[in-house]
Amino acid sequence: MSTPSIVILISGSGSNLQAIIDAVVEKKIRARISAVISNRPDALGLKKAAAAGIKTIVIDHTGFAERRQFDAALSQQVAELEPDLIVLAGFMRILPAAFIDHFTGRILNIHPSLLPEFKGLHTHRRALEAGHDQHGASVHFVSNELDSGPVVIQAKLEILDDEDETALAGRVLELEHIIYPLAIAWFIEGRLRLIDNHIHFDNKLIKEAALWQHETLTLP
Repeated sequence: MSTPSIVILISGSGSNLQAIIDAVVEKKIRARISAVISNRPDALGLKKAAAAGIKTIVIDHTGFAERRQFDAALSQQVAELEPDLIVLAGFMRILPAAFIDHFTGRILNIHPSLLPEFKGLHTHRRALEAGHDQHGASVHFVSNELDSGPVVIQAKLEILDDEDETALAGRVLELEHIIYPLAIAWFIEGRLRLIDNHIHFDNKLIKEAALWQHETLTLP
């Protein structure tokens, strides 16, 4: 049996990318990263991938006259790689509907909030402005609606008194580095599947996401 392959899409520093690379090296994720694709040629994550001996591909969105041309180029490139799983790690482009439909159930994303709260950008600032006492991160399957696919696992923390946006973002990022490789490993091991837009874990229909909090994991 061939080793499962992962394609990772990035746009920036590749913080979660590095956590995933480390998990693959440590055999916590028993797969190979067949390529890291960026829409930005200056993305720091490309250097991290290259340093790990991973193939890097740049599809610069600014080099296309129309968005649909970029979408077509990205779709063709990913299809040629034939990945078992596509991982979004700070990829700041909205995927086309045809792409999501073609790879449905095989695209994971991580979002820095406790979905369905605070979809979109500036999640840490919005959590603080709303006066919330808890915040966190969510791994979810990608759907055609922004940050709205079924949630696999969440990590939760208490917001500290007088905590600012930067400090909160840093603590949430640490949680992302824990739960994202874990969710990917579940998928690669065949424990996690999306069937008819519903999550199945260990062949059971799941209604609530797994939760990581205070160094403990509660499975669904």
